[in-house]
Amino acid sequence: MRKRLGWFVAGGLLVAALLAGVVSSFASSSPDGLDAAAREGCTFDADDNITGGTCMAQQEQDHQMKDSPLADYGIKGIDNEYLSTGLSGILGVAVTFAIGGGVFWLVRRRGNHDEHENDGDRAASGATSA
Repeated sequence: MRKRLGWFVAGGLLVAALLAGVVSSFASSSPDGLDAAAREGCTFDADDNITGGTCMAQQEQDHQMKDSPLADYGIKGIDNEYLSTGLSGILGVAVTFAIGGGVFWLVRRRGNHDEHENDGDRAASGATSA
């Protein structure tokens, strides 16, 4: 049973890594629905800078992590846009899997610990299991 679960997890991880590493390079660079709604009411020049009008995008500010190594869906220092985006996607999958796996491991371990405590309580009270 464990071997089948391992193959299932490995397969899912491979599919997620392929999607994040390869398919993400083909994502549209056009604004999504939220960006499009925030830009309504403004006018833009050829370089996509706001030149007039009134819209939510005028209040836009850089986020606090703008200079981090993984800002803007890429890895800073890698000049190839497709490679940078793909590697950052794969890194994101790996980090998410590691955090999720760690949480599941802790929860499972905690559950085993609680079961052993209950077994000890039964033994101390003289109860027998059927």
